[in-house]
Amino acid sequence: MYVIETERLTKTYGKNRGIDKLDLKVEKGDFFGFIGPNGAGKSTTIRTLLGLISPTGGNAKVLGLDIVSDSKKILRETGYLPSEINFYNGMKVRDVIRYSADLRGKRCGDKANELSERLGLDMNKKVSELSLGNRKKVGIVCAVQHSPSLLILDEPTSGLDPLMQREFFNILNEENKRGATIFFSSHILSEVQNYCRSAAFIKNGRIIISDRVEKLEETGAKKVTVKTDKGNEEFIFKGDIKDLLRSLSAKSPTDVTITEPSLEDIFMNYYE
Repeated sequence: MYVIETERLTKTYGKNRGIDKLDLKVEKGDFFGFIGPNGAGKSTTIRTLLGLISPTGGNAKVLGLDIVSDSKKILRETGYLPSEINFYNGMKVRDVIRYSADLRGKRCGDKANELSERLGLDMNKKVSELSLGNRKKVGIVCAVQHSPSLLILDEPTSGLDPLMQREFFNILNEENKRGATIFFSSHILSEVQNYCRSAAFIKNGRIIISDRVEKLEETGAKKVTVKTDKGNEEFIFKGDIKDLLRSLSAKSPTDVTITEPSLEDIFMNYYE
């Protein structure tokens, strides 16, 4: 069963491109990374899936619900963390978290308190007094506290220090083991490589590849670093090793290193 399924999903802003004929499938229970640099279309995809902006073309379902006609149901059943966090400045953290639960008709006090303690969040402060990182923590609690079946997180670790990032992914892993599907966008490849089971790369509003992470890593390609008197060269090679050796010999190298490429190396190769 797919919890996210799109078919030629498109969003344009006049003459400007948002996403273009996007085909994407995310299986129930998956931990899915949505990878791309700023401006690739990650946030546009997420906002369209949640019904926060209307598609220009194509169609999509989230949790089996149509993103246009059932957007309110999707938002009620989904935990969403936007890339930019904004709250009513006069409210205390505690009131914002309770308000978020009330919007869904849920009582989440115990879990909200537990999450806030784990993240080191002071619930008595006003949100206007919070740093970017602490605002992000409030958003995490609001997204997770009602134990949704789908968590959609847009650049979730920006603003969090390394210790909080680790605790955040501990929380996501626990939610995933509970049965929740995790879908998060990122431009940090190590996050996807360390935590995700599946991933998709988006470039210029289009998916260029989507697969299990282990399959993306098992491309048969090699990362080659060549040192010569003229400097260093680094590239990804996939093909007959004899062709590679002949090419390297012609460069008169002083040193050659051939290793397995990381997911980041593969990703950058796709982009280039």
